[in-house]
Amino acid sequence: MKKIVNNAIDLTFEETSKARLDKFIDEQVEDLTRSQISKFIKDGEVFVNGKIVTKTGYKLVNGDKIEFTVPEEQPIEAIPQDIPIDVVYEDEDVMVVNKPQGMVVHPAAGHRDHTLVNAILYHSKIHDDDMVRPGIVHRIDKDTSGLLMIAKNNQAKQSLMEQLKEKTNLREYVAIVHGNFKEKKGVINAPIGRSNSDRKKQAIVDNGRHAVTHFEVLEQFNGYALVKLNLETGRTHQIRVHMQYIGHPVAGDPLYGPKHTLPGNGQFLHAQTLGFDHPRTHQWMEFSVEPPKIFQDTLEKLRS
Repeated sequence: MKKIVNNAIDLTFEETSKARLDKFIDEQVEDLTRSQISKFIKDGEVFVNGKIVTKTGYKLVNGDKIEFTVPEEQPIEAIPQDIPIDVVYEDEDVMVVNKPQGMVVHPAAGHRDHTLVNAILYHSKIHDDDMVRPGIVHRIDKDTSGLLMIAKNNQAKQSLMEQLKEKTNLREYVAIVHGNFKEKKGVINAPIGRSNSDRKKQAIVDNGRHAVTHFEVLEQFNGYALVKLNLETGRTHQIRVHMQYIGHPVAGDPLYGPKHTLPGNGQFLHAQTLGFDHPRTHQWMEFSVEPPKIFQDTLEKLRS
């Protein structure tokens, strides 16, 4: 796959059978999403053999040359927004917040506002040189709910990030997953990296980054189980990928789970317990919050 260099893309289609323009670009360029590619084509930014093509489904033939320039991204800077947030704890150095399901953690292309960061900046003063992710030391997925620690100054951020690196903090999740277990506990040690077949996904790959997840079965139901999960490392989509890998994908997961699953608002995954040494006092601090109502209601239905 090609990386974008100086915003310019130059490709040649070399296949005996025809292929869609948008799909070919998506397969060849790793830094663009399918929606971005579609917009570039419709906006007349893509040339095939020197002529503008505005149809995403345009059929390429052998020898076609595709050229386009990726428009300059407008710089992203987080702005304060009056969005309610559930603050579990706060002092002059740290905050602990309970992120709701459906909220993105920080601004990025496609999610420039109405993120947790926008809400935090309105709620409190954050002194951080990072203008896009101020205070953020770790993340959870948009449709995962639960606890995040927020650094309110550079000293706190450095301390909390060091604890993540040294694996001295506590991050404990609960999840409803597919299938039943024979074992009560287990450890998943499998490297995670970008999928070779779908770049929007992570996968277990030989050259991936070291990733370890500990799991414990709390309850079993008809075709589902409630599990507790502890992260030893923090890779993108780690729990979701690891649980799929051992044949127990997280229920409701639209990316790594089966189509036939529990109805909800995304994966049934909740960051329930968070522990760390306070950056200033070095006192151990630990917090827990119950899963959201839809998670608890689903559990009750499974139990009955």
